[in-house]
This record gives sequence, C-alpha cells and structure tokens, in this order.
Amino acid sequence: MDLVNQYARLNPFNAPEECFPAKASRTDSVESLEGRLLFAVPKKGRLNEATLDLLSGSDIQFRRETRLDIALVKNQNIALVFLPAADIPTFVGEGRVDLGITGRDQVAEHEAISPPTEDTGVEEVLDLGFGKCSLQVQVPEKGSIKHPKELVGMNVVTSFVGLTEKYFAHLEGLEHPNGVMNGDVPFKNKLRTKIKYVGGSVEAACALGVADGIVDLVESGETMKAAGLKAIDTVVDSTAVLIKSKHPSNQKLVDLIASRISGVISAQKYVLCQYNVERDVLEAAKEITPGKRAPTITTLDQEGWVAVSSMVEKRLIATTMDRLMVVGARDILVLNIANSRTG
Repeated sequence: MDLVNQYARLNPFNAPEECFPAKASRTDSVESLEGRLLFAVPKKGRLNEATLDLLSGSDIQFRRETRLDIALVKNQNIALVFLPAADIPTFVGEGRVDLGITGRDQVAEHEAISPPTEDTGVEEVLDLGFGKCSLQVQVPEKGSIKHPKELVGMNVVTSFVGLTEKYFAHLEGLEHPNGVMNGDVPFKNKLRTKIKYVGGSVEAACALGVADGIVDLVESGETMKAAGLKAIDTVVDSTAVLIKSKHPSNQKLVDLIASRISGVISAQKYVLCQYNVERDVLEAAKEITPGKRAPTITTLDQEGWVAVSSMVEKRLIATTMDRLMVVGARDILVLNIANSRTG
C-alpha cells in the first residue's frame, strides 16, 4: 500500500482526493462518516472471523467493498473501521474511534507503552470469550534455562516489546512503583536484558541464533512444540474483548451494541433445557438446572407433575441430562438459542 492510501486508511477525514474511487470524493467520505459511531474491528488474523460472526448475530448489517477498510452499517448509525488488531487499542485509546474489538494482550501492550491517563486509554466493556491465548516466555526445550531469571542479561525476541520490557524490568528490580517503565528513556536504558522486536515468526528466533529466549503468543502450543520450545512463565492471559474510549461520541449506541453482543455470546454459550419431573423431586432437579436466574416452572395437566425450562451451558449439557435422568426427570429436550438478552 502506498503512502497516500496508508494515510487515507489511518486518517480518512484528511486524505487526498486520489485516495477515493471515482464516484466518491473526500467530501462524500466525510459526510458519510459524520455523526456515525466508529467501531474498529480486526481486518484479518485470528480474531477476524469470530468478530464478523458476532457482528452478524448482533444484526449489524454492512457490506465491505473490496480493499476498503471502512464500511457503513446499513441499519445503525455506525461505521466499521477495519484495522490490525494491534492498532485498535491506540485508535480507541486516543478517542479516534469509539469502540473496538481486539485481544486483551494488545490492550496490555498498548498500556505498557502508553500508560492510560484521565482522558486517554481504553475501558473494557465485555469479555467476548473467544481468541483465548497466553503470552508466554519460551526457551529451547533441550536448553539449560529453567527459570525466567536466567534470561536476564540475554537476548530476548518478541512482538510485544512493551510487555516484555515491563516483565524483565520487574525481574531486574527496575520497575517503577506504578508498574510503568516505558517512555522513561534513561530508566529504560538500565535494562540489562536485550529485547529485540520482530513482527512475525518469533518462534524461529532461538533456532536461528538470534535469541536465547522469546516472548510470544501460545494458543494450542503446537507451534511452540514444533519449534523445539517450552514455556517457563506466562506474561499475560488473553481473550478477545470489546473496548471503548473514555469519551465515546454516543454512549447510548455503545450500550445498545454491548447489549446485543452480550446476548449473542449468551446464546452461543447456553442451550435451553426443558423436561418434565414429578413435583416430589423438583428441588433435586432444580439443583441440577438452576438456570441463569431461576428455572421456569409450569404445572402440567397431570397431577403431581411439572414442566421445567432452564438455560444450561452447552459444555455441561450431556452430563446435566444424565443427572436429570437419575433424579427422575423425563421427556428431556435441548433447544438451541438463536439470540438472547440476559441480565
């Protein structure tokens, strides 16, 4: 991407006319974004597909034109801005974008480099429950290093320089009382551990002789094992999160989006379990299916029997059904939940 188009992507309000298609001028772009809530979403990578599914389930309707990083939502006063996940905390934290979805690891990295103030920084709205991973300190499996402190003074490669510097500053006893060290150049220069940045293929650094250890994201651990590495500590655990700026342009719309997304997450996490049971054993059945708030109980047209309806976590439904059968529940049905609004 040339500099003109990069500038258009990062600052569409001030981009030159040549950044826009023949039928769309800069004025058209500014007018189309005027008054809209700006919502940043990952443009690619491990969080992209799950985020798009979440938006679809939340009835956020849009069409993204090929190679364009801005899409107008058809049924809400929102514009989606497609950005690298690593950049989203910066745009949201500086108030350039109102809302965003990214990894908690990226938020922590941003705050390690640019500590939040009263007016800057992000606020976490929801844990979205997908994209789970851990930022871990890793060393060669067959090497002699067993503890992170043994890496002090050595070469460490990472894509998360801010968090890695903060981690090793703590090991070296250099961390500030408020936990922040970045931006203080004289203090930073006291760090004995040599931390080097690479943008990708971090796991290859040890094998190539560039590093004695790395700090990198681990999901399943398969890539780590294939590279002959082992984890010796965790810097931060991460999952996808919905974040907002401290001064969003439309708090009411932010709350609406958060409510919809929360409903979709609940629908994905739970199923509706319905069954019939004799009233004499109802209390035992209710202990198995307490529901989100309480189960719904309906009297059946058969003396001594009731119908029970309750939300149950999907991952627990098989064992829940087994337990219900043991206490005497019958006619057990499990229904998928398309969407929900739960308190």
